[in-house]
Amino acid sequence: MLERLNEALDHIESHLDQRIEVTELARIAMTSEYHFRRLFSALAGISLSEYIRRRRLTIAGAEVLAGERTLLEIAVRYGYGSGEAFARAFRAMHGVGPGEARRTGASLRSQPRMSFRLVVEGSGSMRYRVVEKEQFRVVGKKVRVPLVHEGMNPQIAQFIRGIGQETMQRIAALSDQEPVGIVGVSDNLDPSRAEGTELDYYHGVVTGAAAPDDLDALVVPAGTWAVFENSGPFPQALQYLWRDVFTQWFPSNPYQSRPGPEILRTRLSQDAAQADAELWIPVERTAV
Repeated sequence: MLERLNEALDHIESHLDQRIEVTELARIAMTSEYHFRRLFSALAGISLSEYIRRRRLTIAGAEVLAGERTLLEIAVRYGYGSGEAFARAFRAMHGVGPGEARRTGASLRSQPRMSFRLVVEGSGSMRYRVVEKEQFRVVGKKVRVPLVHEGMNPQIAQFIRGIGQETMQRIAALSDQEPVGIVGVSDNLDPSRAEGTELDYYHGVVTGAAAPDDLDALVVPAGTWAVFENSGPFPQALQYLWRDVFTQWFPSNPYQSRPGPEILRTRLSQDAAQADAELWIPVERTAV
């Protein structure tokens, strides 16, 4: 898997001055476009589109300083429809406009070319199982919130505090299948997984029952799920679990992620400092 990802990175490098199709990158990596975007962002720490933008502006910066092409020629070469659009993007990355950079020989920022390699850390193993589930519903309360990579998501915490106790009891009573009890469900995430992009968050249960009129429902089609277990400090252990699934488990197993919600069942210690977590990720087998 890592070798194929690096081949996709080579394709990006050789096409920085051309249109780069994510479908072609996914084909090279022998995976779906959906999974390629998610795996890239997990491994690289930035979205695919942001990486390509930074690489293009890095190479464009070198051409600006070289002075062999006009600024408009460079702008068009790297996909900008006008000199103004190029100047805005250039300044956002380098802190200086292209004209000034050329005149003064200013220092510019650089996005290094990435490559992925396997790093063995410790000797721990991930606990997981694969489950087939029929169609089900997530029933509870829903809110649109920004994605937070590190620490507590304050908007989710505020949303949960605002759900009344009587409502929570009615929601909990609808739970009739795995994962049992109250869960947090993330759906409709931006493919980039960039910090600050928005997602639909459900605080509810997994059930086969219909939703009462005053509750929100998400119908989830039948499919395969990989279920991961973890214990540790809250909330860091939960966020590290998601990271490890995409940076360690997927590259080492014959599965890829598929569109669908992610379900997290959490049980906190009395002081809320520790948590036992069960993370459900929708998956499908890859071709061997």
